[in-house]
Amino acid sequence: MAAEGDAGVGWAPACLCVLCGLPATGKSTLARTVLSTAAQRGWRATVVPYDDLIPEHAFQTRAVEDSVKLQETHTEWKLHRQAVLQCIEQFLQKPEVLPELPSSCQINCDAWEQCIRSLLQPEALDRSQADRAPLLFLLDDNFYYPSMRYEVYQLARKYSLGFCQVFLHCDLESCISRNQSRSEPIPTKVIQEMVKRLESPNPLKNSWETKSILLNTTDSLSKCDIQKVMELISSALSNPLSPVEDNTEQKEADRLKCASSVVHQADQACRRLISEAIKTARENRVSSEHMRSLATQLNESKATFLHNLRKQLLQETSFTQEDIDVERVVKRAVDVFDHEKTEILLRIMNDCK
Repeated sequence: MAAEGDAGVGWAPACLCVLCGLPATGKSTLARTVLSTAAQRGWRATVVPYDDLIPEHAFQTRAVEDSVKLQETHTEWKLHRQAVLQCIEQFLQKPEVLPELPSSCQINCDAWEQCIRSLLQPEALDRSQADRAPLLFLLDDNFYYPSMRYEVYQLARKYSLGFCQVFLHCDLESCISRNQSRSEPIPTKVIQEMVKRLESPNPLKNSWETKSILLNTTDSLSKCDIQKVMELISSALSNPLSPVEDNTEQKEADRLKCASSVVHQADQACRRLISEAIKTARENRVSSEHMRSLATQLNESKATFLHNLRKQLLQETSFTQEDIDVERVVKRAVDVFDHEKTEILLRIMNDCK
């Protein structure tokens, strides 16, 4: 372990395994199977289910992601996600006790305690065995942006842990069908929107995503699939990350940060343009039906525009805060959306005549 973890997890190998993919692709099912297999191998393992840890109102962020309150809700949701990683880090530092989380903590404390009890009191191991048993965290969430997954990678590197990713792919129709059979289904529109933004692990572009595999879960998981996952985790446990900074990785992190800043500013500007277009339509007495159509088309256009902008920015190999004029990039990008907005507005207004 790194120096920061010497008083915590000790020298027992540990791994953070990211399970990512659309809702209803089978991440929770895979996690349960891996837990069972890990127990048979004498590992300490637990699932970190973001759906349970993060309060429901924060997940509503994704359902209103194109509304005027986007920035406020997105910021809150990001804080909740960071709180989950902070709890994992706190455990890595002091695993011997159940932590007393502050009242201001952004996650469900009862759900977190349930996560780590199995690590503190593994049923199949006595105390001496448990202290030396490999430690596995299965992070169960959508993780549709590389920046979300990179935060987990940074934590693993900080404490010299193993790190790996399992991307579960399932066709959209099957995801929607499975989701609708759940007791509390996610709105179909949210899943459809997430498809547009989902960026699967790409080791060719991001060197830190090298230990990643893809499982096709349109059909049920096979024994071969489980074996691949266990081999991936075993490899990650045997090859922990080095806490030494790597220039290439740092540049990738800087690009992610800079791209997020540009997209955030562009998003704010686009929402102002949409508000102006809505106001113009009202002043021209556009019918309610056409107003709804206008709002829908503008929001869909914005979502696609921001997704393509972010993707384009990350493809620029030398794209960092120091290399570019962020304000200028934002203005040029927003000018493109302004043109699209004008075309949509004029088309709707002409339809009303």
